[in-house]
Formats: sequence, C-alpha cells, structure tokens
Amino acid sequence: MASVGEHYENVLADVYSWMSGGFDAGIRRNVEFIDANKLTPAGSGNAVDLGAGCGFQSIPLAMAGYRVTAIDIDGTLLDELTSNRGELPIITVQDDLMNFPAHITAPQELIVCMTDTVLHLDSRNTVDSLFKRVFAALEPGGKFVITFRDLTHELKDLDRFLPVRSGENIIFTCFLDFEPETVKVHDIVYKKSGDEWNLFKSWYRKLRVSGQWVNTQLEHCGFTRVNSNVKNGVVTIIAHK
Repeated sequence: MASVGEHYENVLADVYSWMSGGFDAGIRRNVEFIDANKLTPAGSGNAVDLGAGCGFQSIPLAMAGYRVTAIDIDGTLLDELTSNRGELPIITVQDDLMNFPAHITAPQELIVCMTDTVLHLDSRNTVDSLFKRVFAALEPGGKFVITFRDLTHELKDLDRFLPVRSGENIIFTCFLDFEPETVKVHDIVYKKSGDEWNLFKSWYRKLRVSGQWVNTQLEHCGFTRVNSNVKNGVVTIIAHK
C-alpha cells in the first residue's frame, strides 16, 4: 500500500487537473460553490485550504477576497497552483495538513477541507483531532467547509470498477475494495508515449465515514450550527463556530 503522498506522487499529481475535467473547469466549479453558499469574506478575510492541491479551492477563495494559506503534501500540485495564482494573495505550504496550526499566525475566518481530503486521514481519531484544531483556529463566527464522497454504501462485483476519464493519450480507471472502515482505492492510468502505452498504478486507503458521523463529531468539538446535504453521492458540510 502507498501512503497518500506516495500515491499522488506516483500516479495522481500529473493527471489531477485533467481527470477533474481541466484546470479552468475546476476553478469555475468552486467559484460557483462559493457564490451559492455565500462564503465571501465578512470578518478577517483569513482562510486556510487544507489539501489545496493545484488550487481548485485556493484560487477561487482568493478571487472572492480571502488571504489564503494553501497547504498540501504534494509539491507538484502546489507548483501548479503557484504557476496559476498570478498576483492573488495565496501562500503555499508543503506539509501534512495536520500541521496547519504551525503555519498561521492569526485566527481564521474560513477553513476548507474539500474533495475527499478528510477521507485521506489515517483514522477516525485523526479526523477528530483535525476538527478540534480547526475549531481552535477559527475566529468567532468562522466557518469550516468539508466535502467528501459518501463511501458508506458498498459497491459489489463489477460495480466496483469505475471509469474516471479517458482521452487520446490517457486512460484512467479505478476499482474499489470495501473494508469495514476503509476502502482500498486502486488507480490505474495508461499514458501514451509515441506508439506505446505505459502503465502507472498504485493503491491507497480512504476512510468510510458518513455525513451524520462527521456532523456529530463537529458538534462534539463545539460547532454550534452544522448544515449538511448530499448531492450525487457527495456530502457537503458547513459548520459554524
């Protein structure tokens, strides 16, 4: 099994924007998300993007008026963010997201942990620890935004095989093995070079947690208002301090 960092370095980082429909599409989705959920700054304007990747969240947040600290373990994705941020107020940090308090010097108005990042943590206890650190880092009235796939419903047999995206030079498929508390995610990427197809493959684990479990943990940490919904299998949670 690869660690999350190894999995991204070996397979995902080079194709992440492509598999997400392209860089511009990823930015546009989150501009719309920020507008739809009225997440524009109303306090300090400080924000942290946990698992920032190539900037799909950080850039729209900065465009909306936030000063963003973008944290990710993968240097290739952060380089992509840096090359696309222009003059936007975004600081990039390559580190484990659990260490984010060491990289901020003031309370934050908004902290986001989106696109399955919370499922990359190694245990439910670690998720709970992250939530406590987020609560402590937020200013009064601050918000915490989480999005992740609902993996609580087990897929079986051939339904475990999922086409991610295919193009003239790249074919990306994954398959899932469900365990009681985790899912083994196997990513298989074929890349064409000249007349040859080269195979890149790796697997890692994601946590299986429900939206209700996450809501309960957030309330235990002190969040007084937790709003959640599920759409197309994706859980979106906005918690208020």
